[in-house]
Amino acid sequence: MICMHCYVSGRVQGVFFRASARHEAERLGITGYARNSSDGRLEILACGPKGQVDDFCAWLSQGPANAEVSNVSCQPVDTVPPRDFSIG
Repeated sequence: MICMHCYVSGRVQGVFFRASARHEAERLGITGYARNSSDGRLEILACGPKGQVDDFCAWLSQGPANAEVSNVSCQPVDTVPPRDFSIG
């Protein structure tokens, strides 16, 4: 089990990115959260088996259909994994 803390930049707010991220996370069995940052980026925590977290992080670079992702930055973190994937 690993946890990755990510920031996603670009046109990522107002395009259902957080809801789509939750759907993708649930599909992959990932827990964590997606929330808007005041600087216009999305902040994401993704926890789960390494392969699924890697797949989720790869998905972040595309996002939902109306998103325009310009950058994804992810770093491993040592934290207690949440029970589910929430939107903040």
